[in-house]
Amino acid sequence: MIDLHLDGDLATVTLDDPAKLNALDEQAVRDLGAAYDEAARAGVRALVLSGEGRAFCAGRDIAAVDPRDDDVMGYLDALVTPVLKRMAAFPAPTFAAAHGACLGVGLGLLIATDVVYVADTAKIGSPFAALGATLDSGGHALFVERLGAHRTLDLVYTGRLLSGAEAVAAGLFSQVFPADEVLARTTDAASRAATGATAAFVASKRLVAQLRDERLGLWASMAAENAAQAALCDTDDYREGFAAFQSKRPPVFHGR
Repeated sequence: MIDLHLDGDLATVTLDDPAKLNALDEQAVRDLGAAYDEAARAGVRALVLSGEGRAFCAGRDIAAVDPRDDDVMGYLDALVTPVLKRMAAFPAPTFAAAHGACLGVGLGLLIATDVVYVADTAKIGSPFAALGATLDSGGHALFVERLGAHRTLDLVYTGRLLSGAEAVAAGLFSQVFPADEVLARTTDAASRAATGATAAFVASKRLVAQLRDERLGLWASMAAENAAQAALCDTDDYREGFAAFQSKRPPVFHGR
């Protein structure tokens, strides 16, 4: 159910099992990780993730799961989490176009993506109260960071789902678009990023992850920025950017 399309510097990964709302079984998670690995080996400079049909991803495919014999740690801890880590560390800017249900592992896919554009039809939250389960795949961390503890637990306890507009207004994701526009808008943004200074973009991506994960203060973050800037001085794109500015012409970047 995972389709990978390589088009020059841009990769598109599509979840393609619309009959199941793109819910992910174990093999689909493995295939998703393999698609990202293949795109990385191809040296693409940007990636778009999207879902076919009525939903982006409704989470784990539990249709055939027996709760009396469910290896949830094998699915989440040994399989999903490593793939999400590889997605988050992808060596180029990543974008997601999300519509309809974005739940459970589906929400985790968005959390592991650099820039997320959502449709006004998106449904984001914690539907697990009806299953006797809990929010997973990084959902608690995202919600507490952006919404606070009280609003997080309100969503958990009630099962209420946020619309795309509510999610963007709360700072969960980047921008909201009509459902029939979100994929084109996302692809356009990714295509422009793929022709940009992607080495510098990846430096910012790593800085953002460091700030988030290590909670750096002002001076520590400034030192990290300084080191990143010094490393970029040795890149062709850095020299091209300065030369283009000084010559008053548009830069031509190659991501190196």
